[in-house]
Amino acid sequence: MKRFTVGANITSEYHRWRSKRINDNIFELSHENNQSIEEHLRVIPSELEIIRQDFQRRNAELEKRIEQIGEEKMNLRLDANVQKLEAGRLKKGKAKAEEDLDSLKTNYKKLRLLMRTAGLGKTSEQWREEI
Repeated sequence: MKRFTVGANITSEYHRWRSKRINDNIFELSHENNQSIEEHLRVIPSELEIIRQDFQRRNAELEKRIEQIGEEKMNLRLDANVQKLEAGRLKKGKAKAEEDLDSLKTNYKKLRLLMRTAGLGKTSEQWREEI
C-alpha cells in the first residue's frame, strides 16, 4: 500500500483539486452551478441558424433605417415646399416694392416739374435775391 504525505511540495490548488476527486477518476458534483435539465439539453444552434438570425437582425435594423430616411426625405420635401412658397412671397413683395418705387419716382418728377413751372423750385438763395 502506498502512502501519500502532504508536505511543502504540494500546492493549495492541487490539494483542492485532489479533494474534489472521488475514486481517483470521478469528480465530485459541485452544487454551486446547478443547471436545470432544460439548460443541459439546450440545443446549440447550427452555424446556418446563427447566420440566419444575424441576417434577420441586420435586416430589421436596415428596415428601421429605411423608414427613418423616408421620414427625413418627406420632411425635407416639406421644408423645400415651404422655402419655395416663402421665395415666391418675397418675389411678389419685391415686385410690389419696385412698382411703388417707380410710382414714387414718377410722382417726384411730376412734382418737381410743377414746382419749376410754378416757380417754387428755387433754392433759398434764389428766393433771397428775388426778394
